[in-house]
Amino acid sequence: MSQNQLLFTPGTLWEKLKQQTEYALECGALQPIPTEYEFVQQDNIRFLVRILSNLSRKDEATKQQKKNKAETGKDFNPFLPYEQDLFVADISKTHLCLLNKYNVVDNHLLIVTREFEEQENLLNLQDFQALGCCMGEFDGLAFYNAGKVAGASQRHKHLQMIPLPMVFDGERIPIERAIATARFDNGIGVTSDFPFQHALAKLDSGWINSPVDYAGEILASYFALLKAVGIEDGDHKSGKQSGDYNLLVTREWMLVVARSHESFKSISVNSLGFAGALLVKDREQMKIIKEHKPLNILRDVARRRRTESGGPSHIMSA
Repeated sequence: MSQNQLLFTPGTLWEKLKQQTEYALECGALQPIPTEYEFVQQDNIRFLVRILSNLSRKDEATKQQKKNKAETGKDFNPFLPYEQDLFVADISKTHLCLLNKYNVVDNHLLIVTREFEEQENLLNLQDFQALGCCMGEFDGLAFYNAGKVAGASQRHKHLQMIPLPMVFDGERIPIERAIATARFDNGIGVTSDFPFQHALAKLDSGWINSPVDYAGEILASYFALLKAVGIEDGDHKSGKQSGDYNLLVTREWMLVVARSHESFKSISVNSLGFAGALLVKDREQMKIIKEHKPLNILRDVARRRRTESGGPSHIMSA
């Protein structure tokens, strides 16, 4: 992608996002899922736990998708074709931005490939160019649920991005203090605050100002993190991941967590869980989180640190 292949005007995405959100709410295309939230402290992290107030909209949509699949024999793809009332902006010849139809967080942006690609494909240069363009527009947390075990609900490749801070009476990101304790070896960091396999990289501040130029460096860091947690595809030629994982990206750092299970006692965990933000359906699930503790739940659904299982460690122990 060259510079002239970028299709949106820098400095306009946030305003377009707000305007389209207002319109989509008015016409009914955007159907937010209301939540309440509590904080649950464990060690150095104050976890944000959202409790769904009403899941009926999403449940009804899921039932309709299953019905459509039974009738057509095909998975429903909400991104191809996408719903016009949810369209925010063209980013490039390969990517565009949509609103998340059933959003829990306000101004939840989806960065979607124009052509169908599998969500389990490795991210590529065009993905990071598109992501960098969006992250240069407003301070946000981007994430990628790489595979069903990592919380992916759609097969069509899409990155996601939410504005920061997550809540106004909390930290910018709940795990920020933990990230600050990371120790680095050859550019790969780990923090003793995370009792599961992970790898962290610091990002050059220039990448959001020149995302097309810096995307290659970000892509190389991404592959290094995958290798550090044991998810690698040799020379990457197949484009397929060898295991499911969660990716978190801010303007300053990138984090990869390798996954082992999709849920803990019926509580699903996606990338945001590893940012310190969990979602529960009811008070019963909230009790489970308080009883078992958030970090223990994350440890259960992620791969154990290699030093715990006696295997070789490709990442430095903190």
